[in-house]
Amino acid sequence: MMGAKLTSARARERDVQQADLFASDLANFAHCAGVDEAGRGPLAGDVYAAAVILDPAKPIVGLADSKILSESRRDALALEIKEHAIAWCVASASVEEIDRLNILQATMLAMQRAIQGLEVVPDLAWVDGNRAPLLNCVVKTIVKGDTLVPAISAASILAKTARDQTLLTLHALYPQYAFDQHKGYGTALHMERLREHGPCPAHRRSFAPVRVLLDSQ
Repeated sequence: MMGAKLTSARARERDVQQADLFASDLANFAHCAGVDEAGRGPLAGDVYAAAVILDPAKPIVGLADSKILSESRRDALALEIKEHAIAWCVASASVEEIDRLNILQATMLAMQRAIQGLEVVPDLAWVDGNRAPLLNCVVKTIVKGDTLVPAISAASILAKTARDQTLLTLHALYPQYAFDQHKGYGTALHMERLREHGPCPAHRRSFAPVRVLLDSQ
């Protein structure tokens, strides 16, 4: 029990130190963009990334990692972000690019496109995780940044909502796969439909479960 209390105290101290660091960034850089991705793990669909420069004068209540928010809350926050942010952009890398480059490099490409698409050029980019794309600004990677940095949380929400909407479009094109339910992830339902119908053009051929099915045909 004592060990757990010490771990919790250290975690709180770390979070306070990181919050101070982010506040320092905001003081020292004119425009700080949060960057995050959605859709690295699924077997189908493009990978998405978003970049957001929040307006300190227009705080948005409730920003958090998109994965812990309900769909309705994500959708509502996405509208607020688009309305109140100084700048935002959502970009993607296609299934073809994922298969050609690999998912990591395709994700980096989507992030680059998101930053390049901002109407305001950032001088600092906070990137969720421990890998970052090459950008024409200072870059800081932040593990679990989508829970720690509001701008990254905002980017997480925009990337997630944009990708989910695309999967609904894919569902309309290929209803036999139930993309509206699993959003392309390798769930039991998705694997069952994949075995039954084989891959469609939206599936990532370079991902092992899809590749194995293709090799067995």
